[in-house]
Amino acid sequence: MDWGTDLWDQYDVIDKHTQSGLELVEKYVKFVKERTEIEQNYAKQLRNLTKKYHPKRGSREELECRFSNHQAFLDILNEMNDYAGQRELIAENMMMNICIELTKYLQELKMERKTHLSEAKKAQQSLESTYKQLDSSKKRFEREWREAEKSAQYAEKTDQDINATKADVEKAKQQAHMRAHIADECKNDYAAQLQKYNKEQSQFYFSDMPLIFNKLQDMDERRVKKLAQGYVLFSDTEKQVTPIIGKCLEGITKAGANVNERNDSIALIEQHKSGFERPGDLDFEDYSQGINRASSDSSLGTLSTPKGPLELLGKNKSKPFWLFAKKSKLSPSPSSLTPFSTPPAPSPANGPHSPKFGRDPLSYCLKEINKTVKPRISSFRTLRRTRFTPERILVSPTVSEDFGHLPPEQRRKRLQQKLDDIGKELQKEVDQSEALGKMKDVYEKNPQMGDPASLAPQITQTAQNMERLRGEFNKYELWLTEAGGRGDPLLRRDTSRDDTHRSHSFNNNGSTHESCSPDGAQSDEGTPDPSQAIYAEFDDEFEEEELVPPIGQCTAMYNFPGASEGTIAMQEGEVLSVVEEDKGDGWTRVRRANGDEGYIPTSYVSISLGK
Repeated sequence: MDWGTDLWDQYDVIDKHTQSGLELVEKYVKFVKERTEIEQNYAKQLRNLTKKYHPKRGSREELECRFSNHQAFLDILNEMNDYAGQRELIAENMMMNICIELTKYLQELKMERKTHLSEAKKAQQSLESTYKQLDSSKKRFEREWREAEKSAQYAEKTDQDINATKADVEKAKQQAHMRAHIADECKNDYAAQLQKYNKEQSQFYFSDMPLIFNKLQDMDERRVKKLAQGYVLFSDTEKQVTPIIGKCLEGITKAGANVNERNDSIALIEQHKSGFERPGDLDFEDYSQGINRASSDSSLGTLSTPKGPLELLGKNKSKPFWLFAKKSKLSPSPSSLTPFSTPPAPSPANGPHSPKFGRDPLSYCLKEINKTVKPRISSFRTLRRTRFTPERILVSPTVSEDFGHLPPEQRRKRLQQKLDDIGKELQKEVDQSEALGKMKDVYEKNPQMGDPASLAPQITQTAQNMERLRGEFNKYELWLTEAGGRGDPLLRRDTSRDDTHRSHSFNNNGSTHESCSPDGAQSDEGTPDPSQAIYAEFDDEFEEEELVPPIGQCTAMYNFPGASEGTIAMQEGEVLSVVEEDKGDGWTRVRRANGDEGYIPTSYVSISLGK
């Protein structure tokens, strides 16, 4: 069954049906466009939501991410950001694979339909033109036949009239004969036009129009098939990202499962443990003995009545303890305080100290608690920038370079951290010094490559930096030992060994001595390839300055081509080092073992950060 055979007389129906099909395609394209707008707005709102609750750098919330429940919430925000990226991907794929493709195909269908209908219209106009010619020849034949009959009747009448002359009779007969001949010609023309029309009509209804209707049928079936594919793509587009969305949801579940309340409690202890001993019992002060009353009154006026535990810890809100107030009630004079001095303890006034404290118990507790007061200067960087004027000394809190203002436990941690930082800087200077020494050796052997004297300022500056860092290292190591900790003996041995090596490698003016083997020949280490040595040393220096240490690892869950600029390709199952976390844009910076770096989609990998 086809349209040309069964719907040969339903031109208007076919016209309306094909037009309705094209309108359905337009309607579906519009529907998908609105769906993509909804997805894009949804993704945008999700990104704004995650950005709103994502902790800012350096904020208190970011510092609290060391606790598992805070880190889990941060992981949820990251997963929701990846989820928003997948919603954007759905919108993009729908727009590209459905809207754009169907819109382009719709234009082709409209042009094809217009061509078919134009052919049908031309065939119909041709048939109508032939019919008009047939009707014209038919009317002419009818008219001429009547005229011929009238002429024949007039000739017969003239022939029977006795009064008519012979000439009149001959003229009437000739006229009748001429009309009959014209009528015969019109009859033949009418017959020819009729035959032509019947042939064209048969061609129109049995060949031309069925062929056009079948082409329209084929066009409409292709439209339906393409539209059905668009319906399937509407579902497949979302199914393609469903595994990644599932990974995001699994990540949220995993974040909740990783919360460990016990570890959070331990982390809080490690962060804020002071290391102080609990206050001991107060000694009984016997006022019934022969005590100087004036001295007692003055001491009571200075120290007030012994406070209870709540007042001692600063929890009495009605009369807050002065050490925890914004300003000290006692105003020390500028001459009595130095930038790193502490207020002197009040002198005892009520007899000898107890053996446990070795001093007045209340003043001992006050001095110990005074160490827990947080300074107003946030870091030593700002401390170094501060100019200590007398006015500034009076206002600024007491902050010491040895972190003596911190509780014992926190002081040990800060000193150890400072030692680690100084050790890293010292190691960089040591490596740079070795590189300069090798470079100078190459210049001395190959003067055309450079002037050895040009390296003397850098060698001198590096030596000074190493001496300064070693002094700081020894100073902080001594403070750490006094605080009950211990430094890094391995690092000290390494730096001492480097000192010995450099003392043999550099003389007073910064020149180097070539190391020789026992037989007098230079060793392999002392004669490096000049070209390789120079480039190797420069590469090492730049690597030390530019390469960022990895903060974790990630495993690729999917293939990524990395065709865009700044990205890096990866294969499923490949393990990469994480250099920079996702900043909320859906991309993570990674590095291969060979040093190649680039960005990859965060949702394509499983990330494990080092704690």
